[in-house]
Amino acid sequence: MNYGQYKNARNASWQCLIDYNIDSLPVKVSRIAKQTDIVLLKNSAVNLLHQNESGTTLMQNDKLYIIYADEQSPQRCRFTIAHELGHIFLGHLFAKNGKGFAITDDAEHSANVFARDLLAPACVLHEIQVINAAAIANLCDISLEAATYRAERMAELERRNAFYLHPLELQVKEQFADFISKNKNLP
Repeated sequence: MNYGQYKNARNASWQCLIDYNIDSLPVKVSRIAKQTDIVLLKNSAVNLLHQNESGTTLMQNDKLYIIYADEQSPQRCRFTIAHELGHIFLGHLFAKNGKGFAITDDAEHSANVFARDLLAPACVLHEIQVINAAAIANLCDISLEAATYRAERMAELERRNAFYLHPLELQVKEQFADFISKNKNLP
């Protein structure tokens, strides 16, 4: 994935946080879906996912449906929904059959970056100094695996002091100001 695509995914996650007035962690992906009129469906109710598939997005009669594998952990389900929202907000093209998105490595990586940055915004974690995987998993209600990837990226951002280089990130920090203030001294 090239840096331009990475930045687009990151910026889209910040814009989503701003547009849907998210100001605390953990981010409620169901609230974003509801506000955008996207229907969330448990696969146990519709049985549309293939084996080993975590989620997909379908469009039917101009309505979007995110189907997620609800037998997976709640944390994994949250990431899957955020990933599918990433495909939607990043404008990825639907597959020719209208079921899910055209699969490319770049699209999948972009959707993962979007989901990671939506569920665990780096500037908020930086401000309250929650930068190790276990603490990130706990605060953001994401899997330890996802939190480990976020912690690795946080270490790089902290090393480079690479925060607030884009105005959207500063807006996210300001939007989370009360949450940051209340959680400044987390262990």
